[in-house]
Amino acid sequence: MATSYSTTTILLLLVIAFFSFYQTQAGNINPNSVVLGLTRSSTTFTIPKPSKYSRKRLSQVSDMIEPLRAVRDGYLLTLIIGTPGQVIQVYMDTGSDLTWVPCGNLSFDCLDCDDYRNNKLIGTFSPSNSSSSFRDTCGSSFCIDIHSSDNSFDTCIEAGCSLSTLLKATCSRPCPSFAYSYGEGGLVAGTLTRDNLRVHGSSPYITKDVPRFSFGCVGSTYREPIGIAGFGRGVLSLPSQLGFLQKGFSHCFLAFKYANNQNISSPLFMGDTATSSSDNMQFTPMLKSPMFPNYYYIGLEAITVGNFKSAEVPLNLREFDSQGNGGMLIDSGTTYTHLPEPFYSRLLSMLQPMIAYPRATDVERRTGFDLCYEVPCPNNRFTNDPFPSITFHFMNNVSLVLPQANYFYAMSAPTNSTGVKCLLFQSMDDSSYGPAGVFGNFQQQDVKVVYDLEKERIGFQPMDCAAAAISQGLHKN
Repeated sequence: MATSYSTTTILLLLVIAFFSFYQTQAGNINPNSVVLGLTRSSTTFTIPKPSKYSRKRLSQVSDMIEPLRAVRDGYLLTLIIGTPGQVIQVYMDTGSDLTWVPCGNLSFDCLDCDDYRNNKLIGTFSPSNSSSSFRDTCGSSFCIDIHSSDNSFDTCIEAGCSLSTLLKATCSRPCPSFAYSYGEGGLVAGTLTRDNLRVHGSSPYITKDVPRFSFGCVGSTYREPIGIAGFGRGVLSLPSQLGFLQKGFSHCFLAFKYANNQNISSPLFMGDTATSSSDNMQFTPMLKSPMFPNYYYIGLEAITVGNFKSAEVPLNLREFDSQGNGGMLIDSGTTYTHLPEPFYSRLLSMLQPMIAYPRATDVERRTGFDLCYEVPCPNNRFTNDPFPSITFHFMNNVSLVLPQANYFYAMSAPTNSTGVKCLLFQSMDDSSYGPAGVFGNFQQQDVKVVYDLEKERIGFQPMDCAAAAISQGLHKN
């Protein structure tokens, strides 16, 4: 989830960010923990947010299919922006609205991003090298939204427009710089920019140009080294600007074993094709959060471990309180599923007596995961170990049996015919504010997930996503 701020608060936020950065360096904080928001694992192991332009584009962009590249902590969408096109890879994030890209070749700066210093995934955009790039104006609906203003004059007043030009609607000053924050402390600062965006049509071999696409041109960030494509329901989101808010989108995330494999990509569909369902698709209602109406919530009713249902799931995983807290957020920008206490601990207590393997407590200490086990690996190969099955039961009688690799995953290559697998769920740091739980992308692997925005529902269907990718031409021989 994300929040935007006007330039009057940018300096303060950056100071807070710097303070948090040095506090984190000095404090005894586990750098391997994964927390709510657009945050990703940084363990030593390879672990796995409608304008007038939107309405016009509705007839220009019909069905779309885009490839998503699996990486260690999420799924990357390739954006081609500008004239000529510049290629930038960004995370697909259903938990935010803004699409932003790093700007400036050598000037882009990310604080507390040491893990990504030499990462070749980081692409940057240069507005000066695009003949079609220009700053968005202070009176645009996108500028008003990014500054969270209820008064359409606020942003132009901040930009320095005179009262007479405001009354005549003739002020064309650029939109003031913005700051935009994520979940547990990530922060980006930049300018709202417009340029051409090239997208694919109904096949990966067809492309179309979308003019005047609005995005953040970001020069500095805190803990956000790679750009983000926001897939929420706000006016700034990518689906909104392309005219898909009355339709929807779907994805089929490849299993983590394909991370960083450039020969195969996960299919992302947008439009009518995305929401057409098969007989095996199960739909649960999309809950409307009073606090965060732009994001996607579902209701969790139970979790089955083996043949035993868990202790009663707290009501806040399917209901909102008077302030709008609660519900389970489904978020492609959060790596692992998070559950509130004490429900999370009760789930662990159910699992432990069902597993006979010895605990790998040293790995638990290093990674921050709560249940890790030493498993036999004949010929130093992992097998499908007899861990108990885990099934999530959502509202409307939807039952999703998780593939075993979506919850117990190998931490490293086996040695001496033994390996370690850990449970990749985590507890919520604070479930009293915002969502009570999060259904992360790791648990969505090999599952087709449909965001049917017209009918306000989310669908699940277990699927071999590699086979789906091959059928859509997203595989290189």
